[in-house]
Amino acid sequence: MPKSRPPYPAEFRERMVELVRLGRTPEELSREFEPTAQSILNWVKQAERDQGVRKDRLTTDEREELRTVVSSALAAPENQRAHFVELLFGIEFVSAVTQLAHQAAYPRSTWAASPVGW
Repeated sequence: MPKSRPPYPAEFRERMVELVRLGRTPEELSREFEPTAQSILNWVKQAERDQGVRKDRLTTDEREELRTVVSSALAAPENQRAHFVELLFGIEFVSAVTQLAHQAAYPRSTWAASPVGW
């Protein structure tokens, strides 16, 4: 079973993101501090989503809103749960269609040549 630990404080994650933006690499920071390079990279990507730079996934506020909706759905009486399930499936459908459209617009063969490095 993998070891788990409490989440890093928000201030610490923000500082790691700031250091990456100042030119330090996630690998370098990983050697100096405890989090893995992948964790630091994930924090950078999420910060970019929250600032509107990236649109590939939900922002922190959107994730919290979705978490609230799901919690409400689980706490709702049985007759109302069906409505929440329909809403969630609608979100999943839109997400799947968006992903398919993205894949059609950017075929995998162009990923290697992409300036973003997909």
